[in-house]
Amino acid sequence: MCGIVGYTGPKQAAPILLEGLSKLEYRGYDSAGIAVRDKDKEPVILKAKGRLKMLAEKTNNGEAVPGNCGIGHTRWATHGEPSELNAHPHKSDDLCVVGVHNGIIESYIEIKEKLIRKGYSFQTQTDTETLIKYVDYYYKKYKMGPIDAIAKTMVRIRGSYAVALMFKDYPGEIYVARKESPMIIGVGEDESYIASDVPAILNYTRQVYYIDNMEMARLSGGEVTFYNLNGDVVEKELKEITWDAEAAEKGGYEHFMIKEIHEQPRAIKDTIGSLVNTDTKRINLESIGITEDEVKNINRIHVVACGSAYHAGVVGQYVMEDFARIPVRVELASEFRYRKPILCKGDLVIVVSQSGETADTLAALREAKSQGIKTLAIVNVVGSSIAREADNVFYTLAGPEIAVATTKAYSTQIVAFYLLAAEFGRIRTEITELQYQAYVNEILTIPAKVESILDDKEQMQRLAAILSAQDDIFFLGRGIDYAVCLEGSLKLKEISYIHSEAYAAGELKHGTISLIDKGTPVIAVLTQNSLYEKSVSNIVEVKSRGAYVCGVTYYGSYSLEGTVDQMTYIPKIDDHFAASLSVIPLQLISYYVSLARGLDVDKPRNLAKSVTVE
Repeated sequence: MCGIVGYTGPKQAAPILLEGLSKLEYRGYDSAGIAVRDKDKEPVILKAKGRLKMLAEKTNNGEAVPGNCGIGHTRWATHGEPSELNAHPHKSDDLCVVGVHNGIIESYIEIKEKLIRKGYSFQTQTDTETLIKYVDYYYKKYKMGPIDAIAKTMVRIRGSYAVALMFKDYPGEIYVARKESPMIIGVGEDESYIASDVPAILNYTRQVYYIDNMEMARLSGGEVTFYNLNGDVVEKELKEITWDAEAAEKGGYEHFMIKEIHEQPRAIKDTIGSLVNTDTKRINLESIGITEDEVKNINRIHVVACGSAYHAGVVGQYVMEDFARIPVRVELASEFRYRKPILCKGDLVIVVSQSGETADTLAALREAKSQGIKTLAIVNVVGSSIAREADNVFYTLAGPEIAVATTKAYSTQIVAFYLLAAEFGRIRTEITELQYQAYVNEILTIPAKVESILDDKEQMQRLAAILSAQDDIFFLGRGIDYAVCLEGSLKLKEISYIHSEAYAAGELKHGTISLIDKGTPVIAVLTQNSLYEKSVSNIVEVKSRGAYVCGVTYYGSYSLEGTVDQMTYIPKIDDHFAASLSVIPLQLISYYVSLARGLDVDKPRNLAKSVTVE
């Protein structure tokens, strides 16, 4: 949510800021702004409501704004309506302090009331203006330097934030602080950059620092100095980003989402290859730091995640319980963190997040660690907060994912669960060596089978044309198929704005079937052989009530041809791994429905890629 960029160095700052913000559009926003300072002059603040192109037009793509030091922001409204006034940057009345902020200041009302008593006035509805003026208050009252003023503010506010500030008395310098919300700092020759995420600065530098929680930094030219809350200097290790810059570009595709759908075979193959020796066909957990003794002593697993990552966990639950015979509970992180979870010695908490910065998931991780419970993170972003704080990390190798609606990150997450489940089952002797080898061999076939589905996607386009005019769509499945339906339904809601729901097919008679009427679209997934006949019975039930039924099943299962209105077939695979294949048509349907409705596929309304606030 929201995006921050910053630059100080010898180049003109505004074009760099605007380009960086354009790389962060996927995070979701409703307004944008920049503040740029030219030497000893006061900073110029420019804002615009709506898409970034409005700000670009106002500034001639930044060329009309002189200055070599600046900060920029794309806002996703939390406090105050989307407007030019509420857009960042915000300032103290005399421009002594100018800043941008991601996150939420929970205590802003009491701080605002205090500052009003001290003579401050407020022009916006935002919590950010309160934060900026609080820093200004300490800076002036105690005549202290920027770092001390920021530190004094940090220990007196409640909430989450990544903040970037410029002080009138310190031209050419940017000061930053972080609590919970993500931020990275890049360095080049005589220049420094800040950003909420790597793509914003990837065209300029690959050398970055990760600022930790409750830390601050001062940027000046190519120099960066880090501080703790006591104002003491903290040493940091410089890291190199290994992403190919082209990975964060569209590469000739119309949208990032369809590009990322097509990148799934590569992403899945890379993720499998990170743990599987293709010669010996063995899974090696050494790279994620889990020992066989630890696996043998697991009594229960809690999978904690949000959104699509939660749906990946539901798939993982079915496979893990079947292979390793370990009880698994899948929980929404936003519920887990507040319900006083009962965790016991021998439990393993697996947290799943694409960004590694998801606020609720990070809080759940910390709750588990506070109880002394072993934690494993499945994340896609190296150096993210969750990756740094978890005991062990399984990095999915999806590469940068720009579209708000996740595809390849989800696919690599469920593959991660397959690998963990198979190896846990082998170690605990719940599956035989013969079964283990068969499962590994099946997992290795997934990338090619996904590729074959993508090579034959015209049918999804035809189906999307039918579904794009609908108001309600239902997804039905049992077992792993139900888990996939949860993800398919979410994808459709996210980018087409069509109301859709996923139901366990056996629950139809408990209320849902009353919603089925003539022409109601139902997408049914049938890949679980042991549940096939029961699922067919449910399809007959909705079909007899007039539903327009689209089925997804394996090649060779042609018995439904005369029952359903349209069939989509996927390659045969062991039922445990069917989710990796059956989700592909559902992703494509969502994409093409959104396209047919003329919507912004990559940046759906009201949504953000990385949910870093509650």
